[in-house]
Amino acid sequence: MRYIEEFRNAELAKGLAGAIAKQADHKRHYRFMEFCGGHTHAIARYGIEDLLPDNVQMIHGPGCPVCVLPVGRVDAAIALATQHELSLCTYADLMRVPGTDYDSLIRARSRGADIRMVYSVDDALKIAQADPSRQVVFFAIGFETTTPPTAVAIKLAQRRGLANFSVCCNHVLTPAAMRAILGNYCGEGAENVILDGFVGPSHVSAIIGTRPYEEFTRDYKKPVVIAGFEPLDVMQSILQLLRQTNQGRAEVENEYSRAVTAAGNVRAQQLMNEVFELRRSFEWRGLGEVRRSALKIRQQFIKFDAELRFSVDLPTPKEHKSCECGAVLRGEKLPNECRLYGRSCTPDNPMGACMVSSEGACAAAWTYRRFRAGTMKREAENEQD
Repeated sequence: MRYIEEFRNAELAKGLAGAIAKQADHKRHYRFMEFCGGHTHAIARYGIEDLLPDNVQMIHGPGCPVCVLPVGRVDAAIALATQHELSLCTYADLMRVPGTDYDSLIRARSRGADIRMVYSVDDALKIAQADPSRQVVFFAIGFETTTPPTAVAIKLAQRRGLANFSVCCNHVLTPAAMRAILGNYCGEGAENVILDGFVGPSHVSAIIGTRPYEEFTRDYKKPVVIAGFEPLDVMQSILQLLRQTNQGRAEVENEYSRAVTAAGNVRAQQLMNEVFELRRSFEWRGLGEVRRSALKIRQQFIKFDAELRFSVDLPTPKEHKSCECGAVLRGEKLPNECRLYGRSCTPDNPMGACMVSSEGACAAAWTYRRFRAGTMKREAENEQD
């Protein structure tokens, strides 16, 4: 239990809460974005916001790979599975994300499509090896954390001569999303940025290291503190952000030094660079088209690119007109400020991706916050409307 229980110590949490309260200038209002959906769930699960002063506000970010996948890419996954005789493999969270006209992979499976939930890309590779006569497509999603395993699978497929395995690549990049968020908040000039700093992602940073965040401290003058997922990790990172903000500093600090280094995992980075290259642009839910924010398969491995191997007919992408997932992912709204939240949109009947994913902000709010007085009041107001 090392590195678990010691980062959930109640007495240490009280001490950190006191230090945060002392550091927070009552004349200021602080707005820090936790980029990663894992941090959003940690904050909600452990009631960290209840330990913060009223003038220290945590803003949800777009760090949920299932949530940021746009409707058009969900439609493409459904089309791949229904328009071709193949086995589509993907992670469980993606199965229930609504596409156009509320269709989803799990509904397509109920209509007879061969869609399989897998734990990893290695499972999809094994399925392809077991039945060489059937095409197997792995619908890959995720930030830098899950990209290296996809690269390994493609290299293994090439080495083993698997002609029936391919990947539909939807891997996206964290720094590009952070840049888009800051650009959205700042307009033409960094002086207009409302955010005071970022709680940086931990698993992603274990891969890419801390250096890619230096551009945000340099160009936007906003501090970034890389944090682990345990409650004391998050509280310590908030304290460090407060200190930097009060002192007028903008630096990259690494609270999660037990897992993250400045250089990151160099071997994983080499694998990513060997198999993938940057797309010119990629659409994100809530952020729109973001330049150089996603990866595609290099020419050397092009025969494993499912987007080129299979053509599909797609509907015009269409989201629920009242769904506020985009605004939640941009940090502009809280989940309970969406009129669908808790009414037509629940985990049993999700209207948007943020209610589906285990890292989604709406799912976190529903699981850990829905019985709080403020949330219940807002839901009552929605019912009256």
